[in-house]
Amino acid sequence: MAVARPEMAASDIPSFRAPYAPADETIAARLLDTAAHDGAAEARIDERASRLVAAIRAHAGGLGGVEDFLHAYALSTKEGLALMVLAEALLRVPDAITADALIEDKLRSGDWTHHDTRSTAFLVSASAWTLGITARIIHPGETPEGIVEGLVKRLGLPAVRTATRQAMRLLGSHFVLGRTIGEALARAGAHREFLYSFDMLGEGARTAADAERYFESYAQAITAIGKCAGDTALPRRPGISVKLSALHPRYEPLARERVLKEVTPRVLELARLAKRHALNFTVDAEEADRLELSLDVFAAVLRDSSLAGWDGFGLAVQAYQKRSSALIDWIAQAAQALDRRLMVRLVKGAYWDTEIKRAQERGLADYPVFTRKAMTDLCFLDCARKLLAARPRLYPQFATHNALTVASVIEDAGGTEGYEFQRLHGMGEALYETLLGE
Repeated sequence: MAVARPEMAASDIPSFRAPYAPADETIAARLLDTAAHDGAAEARIDERASRLVAAIRAHAGGLGGVEDFLHAYALSTKEGLALMVLAEALLRVPDAITADALIEDKLRSGDWTHHDTRSTAFLVSASAWTLGITARIIHPGETPEGIVEGLVKRLGLPAVRTATRQAMRLLGSHFVLGRTIGEALARAGAHREFLYSFDMLGEGARTAADAERYFESYAQAITAIGKCAGDTALPRRPGISVKLSALHPRYEPLARERVLKEVTPRVLELARLAKRHALNFTVDAEEADRLELSLDVFAAVLRDSSLAGWDGFGLAVQAYQKRSSALIDWIAQAAQALDRRLMVRLVKGAYWDTEIKRAQERGLADYPVFTRKAMTDLCFLDCARKLLAARPRLYPQFATHNALTVASVIEDAGGTEGYEFQRLHGMGEALYETLLGE
């Protein structure tokens, strides 16, 4: 496969430069200078956010399965964390023996008898009691510990493990639209009120064979999505997110030259395929250590003249990274330099625990990500303002499940168009149903 050769000088896109891990206080002082709204704007934001929250709380049937579960078992508890780890892990366990061992190991670490499981949602009841039994089996006055003890005596541990596995699969599948792109497209077709950007789960190539398999999966998915996308124009088109680390087994800064030589043509080929179907093609975010490498690949692909005239190319920006504001500036400069319109998905972040652990292992004086939610929220809104100000050169895609964040973005947008909100499948359903109603 030939290497993609940039057809414009490298100087057309400036190099990305920003401090890796500055102190929070330095950033906070800068962001707070521009964060405040006037009194009237603050009142409008508070009124809209309050209205959204009230509608969510009044939503028929509760918040929805997983959000009801998270309300009962917060991820700050060892029980909630064990369940979420178990839910994800069981989807990847190939044999029953290992699954049983994992279930027993995780369930031994949790206290399942001191939670108030008043929710009537089946998913909460099943997960909280680690059984997966239907609501009609649970009678008033029965307690979780009494049911567990009775079932173990009557059915035995193997049956309880089986029921537990079923409950965890139910929990895990809530976030998964389909096991294949065909299943996902079929389910998405039942919700025409939304556009979908499809992700492949579990990416991360460890061998060349892995990378080839992921590349083929991406190509097949793009083709399948394109066939079902209808005839509307961008930005009202579905899309796909691609992780560059899935396309190379050594996706790391030390292998920069090799990565640029081998990954760039693969990404370019997928981008050309996405352009052919007029889809949104998002380069997904990686850990902070890989940011410059990802931008090098992104810039090399962006320069290729074969992508000119296509407004679907973009990338994800993580607001919990301390360099996110500078990254928005870089994206706007790159789009301006090459006379392109780019899509930008603004998220809050997904690898916080990994980033913290890596920084600790290396003995860094500070972290490349914010360690306080308030700072991430503040940075998200700063990046949102920059993205809105950069329209139409940039097309902002705000990924959030937070009612106050939504209200703030709508206020800053000033009633104009040229942006969208995004949510994860299985999350934020009540919030976005309310927004659709408005």
